[in-house]
Amino acid sequence: MIHLKQVNIHQARFPVLDHYPFNLNIFQKTNKIRLETPITLFCGENGTGKSTLLRAIAIRCGIHIWQNTSGLRVEPNPYEENLYEALTVDWENETVPGSFFGAQIFSHFARNLEEWAVNDRKMLDYFGGKSLVNQSHGQSLMSYFNSRYRIKGLYFMDEPETALSPSSLISLLNLLNEVGQEGHAQFIIATHSPLLLACPDSIIFNFDGTQIQPINYRDTVYFKIYKQFMNHPEHFIERS
Repeated sequence: MIHLKQVNIHQARFPVLDHYPFNLNIFQKTNKIRLETPITLFCGENGTGKSTLLRAIAIRCGIHIWQNTSGLRVEPNPYEENLYEALTVDWENETVPGSFFGAQIFSHFARNLEEWAVNDRKMLDYFGGKSLVNQSHGQSLMSYFNSRYRIKGLYFMDEPETALSPSSLISLLNLLNEVGQEGHAQFIIATHSPLLLACPDSIIFNFDGTQIQPINYRDTVYFKIYKQFMNHPEHFIERS
């Protein structure tokens, strides 16, 4: 099932054109992104805007993103979080709830859940029945994923591979495939991982060009680099 079917980028609403993220060609030249499968993947190098767009879509869809608002910046960018104001979204039927996952966000959530469970241990029943902080990081994440993603909703994930081992990534890949086929959940994921990009029946959008465009799995930079490295790792090691 597709809950969110299209994201529209309105350049006329950009407040500036010389500050990130509004200075990126992909946002200036991409008008819409069609979401036609339960799993959509964003790939691209750091700084190409994939995580920024992911967050903006989530905010536009009414999904709260936990974040630390107390951090100070040497060079603050007043426009960094404003991309959502230039977006509109088209729903297939009605709006649905969901969540936004990021590794740092999850650490904060797990600690908060532990405090809630001190007063009401049944809180843990919604997340696998065990304390998330008493498990390994990978185990706690999979407990969370296995419980949360079986609920109808729209789910955003920002580079989940940063917190998971390769075996856990394969477990997540199989979970996404299973839940996607069940038809109640939709995922939009920003990732560098060729393991997650291999998710069957998904669409991959490439952020490395001048527009956001679909790309075949085997044409992604990540697939090519990992394949070349596995075949000939010695070619990538610089020697003094």
